[in-house]
Amino acid sequence: MELTENHELQLEPKPAEELEEKIGYTFKNRELLTEALTHSSYHNEMKSKGSRAPYNERLEFLGDSVLSIVVSSYLFERFRNKQEGDLTKIRAAVVCEKALAKYAEEIGLGLYMNLGHGEVMNNGRERPSITADAFEALLAAIYLDTGETFDTVTAFLMPFITKEIGLVTEAGAYVDYKTALQQIVQQVNGEILEYVLVEAKGPDHNKQFSVEARLNSNVIGRGTARTKREAEQHAAREALILFGELPE
Repeated sequence: MELTENHELQLEPKPAEELEEKIGYTFKNRELLTEALTHSSYHNEMKSKGSRAPYNERLEFLGDSVLSIVVSSYLFERFRNKQEGDLTKIRAAVVCEKALAKYAEEIGLGLYMNLGHGEVMNNGRERPSITADAFEALLAAIYLDTGETFDTVTAFLMPFITKEIGLVTEAGAYVDYKTALQQIVQQVNGEILEYVLVEAKGPDHNKQFSVEARLNSNVIGRGTARTKREAEQHAAREALILFGELPE
């Protein structure tokens, strides 16, 4: 639950002007900004009282495309030696809900949103699904307010994106190690690659899975993680290191 300095739940949004200062852009059409910051729960609450309050789902729809174009263009120019598959994976990692919610948190976007009372009481100002959607809506609002041009929205967006790309590429989070290993194994006919769950321990909310990657029944990699899928990726990565495809 989000608390103010007085340890009270923030019921009302902060002034939108403060957000404009944070993002370094002042809207000419303030209705666009208000719409971007308005959640459907607030719209429904106002509608029940006979008032009209446009909400941000349509802007979110447009913002998703704006986001994709800006990021895709950057990746195309920045990583000239990477193939389509890798570019797609990097893009997916930096525009997913988790990443967008992180960007939104950096500017405290939830603090400026118009939410229905129920959403406020349920900590909606920090809910990733709400703040991530609002971030996309904000991109669309900037895009429209500048006459459907990309320069301003790109200048606002790219500091978040470039930072996240650095984290993603450094960690190799976009790499599908299982696919890479499968492609190597397929070069020899008759090879059998399998992933075997050898242990699952811990309580349901914090379970750890241990998986072995086996080639023709021989263990070539081991991995442990909170999900079987992630453990398989770790095992595949260890196998790629064993084969000399990745540095240790």
